[in-house]
Amino acid sequence: MDSERPESDSAGPAPSSAAAFAALAYASREKADAFLDEQTRLAREQAEVARLQADDIRRDDSLRHWSFIVRHISDVVKVTFEVALAILVIAIVAGLTSVVWAATHDDSLVIEAFSVPPDLAARGLTGQAVAAQLQDKLASMQNATDSSRPEKSYANNWDDGIKVMIPDTGISIGDLYRTLAGWLGHQTHITGEVYRTPTGIAITARSNGAGGTTATGTEADFDALLQQSAEAIYQHTQPYRYTVYLASTGRMAQAMPLYLALASGGDREDRLWAHMGISSAYELSRPYDAPAENRKSLAIKPDFVLAWQNISAEEVGLGHPGAGLAALRAALDLYKRADGQLTARAFAISWAVNQGNADYLLGDCQGAAARYGAAAGLTDYAGMVDYSRMMQGDCLARLHDPSAAREAWANISEPVDVTLNTLSYYSSRIETDASLGDWRAVLADDARTRTGFAAFAAKVPPIKPGLDAELAVQIQPFAALARAQTGDMSGAQALIDATPRDCYDCLRVRGILAAMRRHWEEAAAWFAKAAAQSPAIPFAFADWGAMLLGKGNLDGAIAKFDAAHKAGPRFADPLEMWGEALIVKNRSDLALAKFEEAARDAPNWGRLHLKWGEALLWLGRKDDAAKQFALAASLDLSPAEKAQLGRFAHV
Repeated sequence: MDSERPESDSAGPAPSSAAAFAALAYASREKADAFLDEQTRLAREQAEVARLQADDIRRDDSLRHWSFIVRHISDVVKVTFEVALAILVIAIVAGLTSVVWAATHDDSLVIEAFSVPPDLAARGLTGQAVAAQLQDKLASMQNATDSSRPEKSYANNWDDGIKVMIPDTGISIGDLYRTLAGWLGHQTHITGEVYRTPTGIAITARSNGAGGTTATGTEADFDALLQQSAEAIYQHTQPYRYTVYLASTGRMAQAMPLYLALASGGDREDRLWAHMGISSAYELSRPYDAPAENRKSLAIKPDFVLAWQNISAEEVGLGHPGAGLAALRAALDLYKRADGQLTARAFAISWAVNQGNADYLLGDCQGAAARYGAAAGLTDYAGMVDYSRMMQGDCLARLHDPSAAREAWANISEPVDVTLNTLSYYSSRIETDASLGDWRAVLADDARTRTGFAAFAAKVPPIKPGLDAELAVQIQPFAALARAQTGDMSGAQALIDATPRDCYDCLRVRGILAAMRRHWEEAAAWFAKAAAQSPAIPFAFADWGAMLLGKGNLDGAIAKFDAAHKAGPRFADPLEMWGEALIVKNRSDLALAKFEEAARDAPNWGRLHLKWGEALLWLGRKDDAAKQFALAASLDLSPAEKAQLGRFAHV
């Protein structure tokens, strides 16, 4: 058997190649060289073909790359276009939605061009000009209507949206909006005409096509006739605002029947606010009926903050500070959740002022002065900025800081004409001068007040009852006290006897006059009546304690000072007098705490630091006493206090 042949790693040349090489072995050299040259040529051509194929592949790859870029750019452009188109569609939809929403909520007053005689139009009094003049008059009436009632509470409210319709030519966006507003909104359209009559001219104005009112007169009366037309439109479209406009411009006799009609026949909001208007009118014409009218508003809306606020002011004005404080506390509690019941302007300043009033009624004049100062920096409503500035001056006087009080009042001028918003000047001024102990100034204040009130009542007779009540309750007690302090005790007694028996300050002054005559029991009886009328108010207790201190009843005085302090924890006067009583009881050690506490609320009170120094002196603390005496010397002191300071300086 043949042995197995070993395998080779290579199969060797192909048979044809082997044959060619075998043939070359027997061929001539020339033929062999030619064959090799041909093979070399073929190899080179094959290499060139391979190179060309590689170049083609590279070109194809480059073309494919650019094709991808072009397709990518095309895709990006397409997406960008689609996004832009989507944004445009969204913008159009949003714009149309906005236009539809605005048209739906359009409550404006639109005045269309009036029809006018050709000769008037030729002289420039075109229908467009009449409409523009009517617009100006309505806007002026709006500005003169000072009400705290918020716009959203009106069933028909066009507020400041008063505009004249200007006709467009062709089709426009304005035409589209007017069509939508007329269809979806609540616009009030005013139309009218001016025409000639046998005796002159007439102006007829209509709202929303209803029967119009006509004003007639001569051509020279055109402006007055247009004013009558404007007022008729205002009354028809805004009955409550028109009534407030009449009251604000001194035409209360015309306003009152309209208030009463709204109170009995208006919708819920009109009835609520009509009672407010009536109560404001009653404050001067029938002052003792005003709180009851506000309570009619509370029957409609028990949490109506303005009614509680008004009741507070009216009760305080009638001499009932305890009732006023109770109503004021109810109002302040409601202010925390009553946003939207009043206009933003009225809400902000009313809240600040009423917080100051609450502090003031409790004797916290440092807190009240800060509140009034903040209110004075707000946007005004109903004269509250001036009121706050005057009350701030009054508080500084009650804090026994005469220099600061006089500086505050130096920037406040006496009203040239007495108006509803300037009445508070007289009561604030006389209370300030009384707190400063400037009794001659108090008498001058009383004379000026009576003169101003008499002139005001002569111009507006229905307000005389209110002015008389204000004189009796807010002016006369201080005038009586000034007469007593200047030696006219009989004149003082005659003045105070003419004041109401339920007036808190009147009762207090009766007690003070009795104490000045050393009629201790009578004085105590008057103070007791005042304290019983308004037990939450600290001043009668402090007066009572001062009377007992003067009488020599130290324990009784301290008991009343304690009662005053409990009613008004930030009222410095009873604490200072308490300290004086303790000095007399030889308890200067206890007096120091009272003086220190009082100084936190009345830091610039000269007498307080004088007595503080006296207590320290009796305790043998001369260095500390000297510091208090030096502080007292830098502050305001009466002549008697200055003399006492001089004596202490030599101890």
